[in-house]
Amino acid sequence: MDFNCTFSKKLIVSIKHDLMKYIHLLLAFFMVVNLSDLSAQTIKLENSRLTPVNVAVSIEQLMGAKAVKVIKDSSVKEVDEPTFVKIKGINFSNGSIEVKVLSRLLKNAPGFARGFIGIAFHINDSNTKFESIYLRPLNARADDQVRRNHSIQYYSYPDYKFDRLRKESPERYESYADMEMNKWITMRIEVSGAQAKLFLDNNKQPSLIVNDLKHGPGVSGAVGLWVDVGTEGYFKDLKIIK
Repeated sequence: MDFNCTFSKKLIVSIKHDLMKYIHLLLAFFMVVNLSDLSAQTIKLENSRLTPVNVAVSIEQLMGAKAVKVIKDSSVKEVDEPTFVKIKGINFSNGSIEVKVLSRLLKNAPGFARGFIGIAFHINDSNTKFESIYLRPLNARADDQVRRNHSIQYYSYPDYKFDRLRKESPERYESYADMEMNKWITMRIEVSGAQAKLFLDNNKQPSLIVNDLKHGPGVSGAVGLWVDVGTEGYFKDLKIIK
């Protein structure tokens, strides 16, 4: 009886030991998988991956680097429209999107042009739904404080453009940050569920926080390089972490 009891205890201990070993191996495996999922993917911005939507697009040399040049189609009169270069082969939901942007005014830019440039994300197949955060670099150095407060903008297409958001929820979807025209600015948008945060350059604190993306959590879609009226926009060094 004592022998059987001792044998049973040893067997139980052995099984527990083997189970713990397998659990540790599984945990190590999933840690490796998760870390590999979080590695940054650098997207080559070449013609084969670029689909223009209501814009003209070309690859140019700017300040010694290759960049994507984007200009809005003049036939699109409305603002906050699907006017972007859609990147092929990306289905983005949660994670981060980082890209360097540079904005110039076109020679024929209207008086209300502000160098509008930014990122569209969660773009559906028909380009009829997406979220966007964009910059108005010209506002950031204006003498008018109200204009400064409108340096960064979130909007959601098609129902929540800037004018509706500004009217219904003033100051909630816009903010100020220092930036300049004709200078590279690093934009990084971090998306988690229905929240998006915008970080500029090397700032550790976000310049804009949106806690209620209008299309809700769990949405996925393409990523686009977005511009609006009067802007000659340049993009380079696109990185995506899913």
